[in-house]
Amino acid sequence: MTIEILVPDLPESVADATVATWHKKPGDMVARDEVIVEIETDKVVLEVPAPEEGVLEAILEEEGATVLSKQLLARLTPGVVAGEPTKDSADSSEASPDKRHKATLTEETNDALSPAVRRLLAEHNLEASDVKGSGVGGRITREDIEAHLASNKAAPAPVAEAAAPAPAPVAARSEKRVPMTRLRKRIAERLLEAKNSTAMLTTFNEVNMKPIMDLRAQYQDQFEKRHGIRLGFMSFYVKAVTEALKRYPEVNASLDGDDVVYHNFFDISIAVSTPRGLVTPVLKDADTLGFAQVEKGIKELALKGRDGKLTVDELVGGNFTITNGGVFGSLMSTPIINPPQAAILGMHKIQDRAMVVDGKIEILPMMYLALSYDHRLIDGRESVGFLVTVKELLEDPARLLLDI
Repeated sequence: MTIEILVPDLPESVADATVATWHKKPGDMVARDEVIVEIETDKVVLEVPAPEEGVLEAILEEEGATVLSKQLLARLTPGVVAGEPTKDSADSSEASPDKRHKATLTEETNDALSPAVRRLLAEHNLEASDVKGSGVGGRITREDIEAHLASNKAAPAPVAEAAAPAPAPVAARSEKRVPMTRLRKRIAERLLEAKNSTAMLTTFNEVNMKPIMDLRAQYQDQFEKRHGIRLGFMSFYVKAVTEALKRYPEVNASLDGDDVVYHNFFDISIAVSTPRGLVTPVLKDADTLGFAQVEKGIKELALKGRDGKLTVDELVGGNFTITNGGVFGSLMSTPIINPPQAAILGMHKIQDRAMVVDGKIEILPMMYLALSYDHRLIDGRESVGFLVTVKELLEDPARLLLDI
């Protein structure tokens, strides 16, 4: 008797998926709930676990294949005959103690690996035991793999014992062709859609970040002790944007054909860079959250994005997007709208600049703001007023508490 491994139920908005990575080969032993294969959609990566312990009998859809919901992926033979060693166990019994220890270490470590880490290991033909983990409990991170690869490249090759001098090295010229992931294809489609189907315009302003930086320096330790998380800039950005959206409902609206849809809720999309590409998970009902809840929510979404654990529900919706290119050093940019939203706010690098204040030159930490908006729905008055409101709230954060 065999067990059929099927593609999990796909969300209604997802028509099909791609087989991303097989973590087992035919003939391999698998434990119950161990991840066998990863299925990639244009939004999330779905992990398919083994329903029972047994041996993977056959793989019916190879990596890169397009599959539908409930399609047959593989067959699993459940259980192991007592006292009858499998081929794997026989090989391991004949192996040296070092090899047996390495195999055991690999099996124990695989369960703690994130999908992104497992994929990197597979791409570079590495075993988990080859890389020394620096995470909690020795967990392997993406940085550990990159450091391991860099050290291997830096290691000098053994010098052959030859009388003749080695020939001069020739610069290698090569190309590598890699198919786009489904997520990258979807990002490209949405970017083109935004450019071609919206009357996009960008307006700029700048904000003095000194009041917020002084406030953080004054209350950072107390905030962290009370709430268990550091007070960052993103919570101020989210709260300022939410308040500005209340005052300018057109910026919180969207177009649906010939209709304008005004939203009476405030779901803020936060642009997050992940190993698979840029995603925009949604912070629901941001107007009801305090600063600590916003910080915790953003951190949770960022960690899920890094580990490929975001669900479809966490990625859909959103009325307005905030993107922070300043974390990568961007001084100014023109962000692209995330359809069907009507606007997106770009935050940038905070940089000391000479500014004139009350007739005197002062050195202040300044940051540029960029609001890209759909001119079909939002006029210049609303766009500029919205951006000025965000600027005023950030330069005087007490307004966020006093609602003025």
